[in-house]
Amino acid sequence: MPVDSVAELLKYYEVYETIGSGGFAKVKLGRHILTGEKVAIKIMEKKDLGDDLPRVKTEIEAMKNLSHQHVCRLYHVIETATKIFMVLEYCPGGELFDYIIAKDRLSEEETRVFFRQIVSALAYVHSQGYAHRDLKPENLLIDEDHNLKLIDFGLCAKPKGGLGYELKTCCGSPAYAAPELIQGKAYIGSEADVWSMGVLLFALLCGYLPFDDDNCMVLYRKITRGKYDNPHWLSPGSILLLNQMMQVEPKRRLTVRQLLDHPWVMRGYSSPVEWHSKQPLGHIDEDCITEMSVSFKCSRQSTIKLVSEWKYDQTTATYLLLLAKKQRGKPVRLRPDIPCSPQQELKSKKTLNFSGEEEDDESDLPVILGSVDLPADCYLDDCPWVPRTPRAQPENPRPACTPGQKKAGPAPSHTPGRERIHPKKQTSRENKENKENVGVVSSNVKEKDTFALPAPPTPVGSKKSTRPNKAVLTTPNNNNYNTSNSTATEGVSKVSSGSTSKEQPRKKGTDLVTQGELEVVALSPERRSRSLDMAAAQSDSAQKRKAGKVFGSLERGLDKVITMLTPSKKRAPRDGPRKIKAQYNVTLTNQTNAEQVLNHILSILPEKNVDFVQKGYTLKCRTQSDFGKVTMQFELEVCLLTKPEVVGIRRQRLKGDAWVYKHLVEDILSTSKV
Repeated sequence: MPVDSVAELLKYYEVYETIGSGGFAKVKLGRHILTGEKVAIKIMEKKDLGDDLPRVKTEIEAMKNLSHQHVCRLYHVIETATKIFMVLEYCPGGELFDYIIAKDRLSEEETRVFFRQIVSALAYVHSQGYAHRDLKPENLLIDEDHNLKLIDFGLCAKPKGGLGYELKTCCGSPAYAAPELIQGKAYIGSEADVWSMGVLLFALLCGYLPFDDDNCMVLYRKITRGKYDNPHWLSPGSILLLNQMMQVEPKRRLTVRQLLDHPWVMRGYSSPVEWHSKQPLGHIDEDCITEMSVSFKCSRQSTIKLVSEWKYDQTTATYLLLLAKKQRGKPVRLRPDIPCSPQQELKSKKTLNFSGEEEDDESDLPVILGSVDLPADCYLDDCPWVPRTPRAQPENPRPACTPGQKKAGPAPSHTPGRERIHPKKQTSRENKENKENVGVVSSNVKEKDTFALPAPPTPVGSKKSTRPNKAVLTTPNNNNYNTSNSTATEGVSKVSSGSTSKEQPRKKGTDLVTQGELEVVALSPERRSRSLDMAAAQSDSAQKRKAGKVFGSLERGLDKVITMLTPSKKRAPRDGPRKIKAQYNVTLTNQTNAEQVLNHILSILPEKNVDFVQKGYTLKCRTQSDFGKVTMQFELEVCLLTKPEVVGIRRQRLKGDAWVYKHLVEDILSTSKV
């Protein structure tokens, strides 16, 4: 795979571990260099997309036109010869589905909070002429403020004749699909969305699906009949609302507008659901424009003009991420453009699999390169994770750039990293290019008209500065990846031989050379404070005294060399389990011995036909079909909780059907007696 295929990405973003994968996409955690904001980077290989390429373009065009507090924000689109990158809003809370698993089921009060946000998002999406057509808990993410964000518009439709125009493509997830879709009838997109919302509401309140079966034909018969059992804990109001939403006859269902002020939705609230966007498209924030114009050394007018084009390039991403910082109460400042070392750039490329080989299923799992939980002793209030590394000055200073040119920074520096966001799930494909969508670009349209690429990089370097780059920050969790090399320094050593001094380059692997008299001594950097230079003009006594120091240093240095050359045992990935705070995706146990819990799980996984790779207390698990295809990927980590002080098991689904994963993991944990 050519390195140039992601050169644009590495100019603007630091890239960390894989946090999710789907049928044709992978999602990695990233950080925007100029603003310091975390992002989710959705990576798609063009050769793997095939007939799904129109679906990707539909998703991109839809997300460019949507701006709402409960819709995941698109920041940046980069297309290369082989890849498409979508840079999206990062939601650290993960999927709503995982939240349901952790809670088993949600209370009616908590369900109502989430459901009002879902109604708000759908009312807005419908007002813009779109039908989502793939509503499910896996496509709703939880942000840092515990609010929901709707994602995955790959199956959305924007009918040419308006939302009342009938659609014909059967798509989405079978368990959430409306009866008219399964029967192959023409349908109204907004009505099908309401049915899916009803199934989703049932899943929130009950912790399982109303229509479920391993046999697809049996599942379809259940859906077309519209019969399901209401558990005893549902309130009469909840039962009524579910019945009104999951009506087999589409015209008898509630509309989204009716849901805004429905009695069940209004209970405990004084006003209907607010569905209008608090972040309307086209809004220009003065503070963000000021910061960008100062940083880019451009006039405010030219900066506003560039931002207003909404090309979803580096300019758009910088503006939207600055705006996100401001909305969270953080300083509206851009980070200084700090170059990274070639070694760090190479590590980032390895994370993105630039070796030219296909990644195996295990390499899809996280490769830790940097940390998103950084020490507090770093500077800059708005980006405290920037190390105090002096910036090298180029011999030929760059001229001030304009926003159109964009600061063409070098590949970002990489710091060790951690955890999660937007897992992309595999859903039913569109039959062909969706002719119902206005957003789908026809094949005879040039791709460059659809995707704007950022400007090429401007070389930045320093021939003057010889100081090595400062070591990247590390955390105790990332012992798998060691960024430092403990090799002896190659250099020139000067020693006295009679009345002359020699200067010889040290040969690799040679630390001591003797030819009758001591000629060359190469010591480790720690011993360089002891001078080995002997002036020829010094007295014999001075030479003897210094010779004693030389041999003393030589002896200690030789011991150090022997230690370095002795093969050492491979270090364990971590000395003990990681300590974390209680989270909803962590199953608590009643045990305090992490090793015992880990051994329980290790003994159970083979019985459940689960393949795994162990890295310390983390297990990278997967299941395969009879034909060798990977059907499920997930991660289990045995960890210690600080409050309460017990052993926990962190769960994370990376690939595969959500409910199958739920049953499998619950079975593993219950069998493991945890």
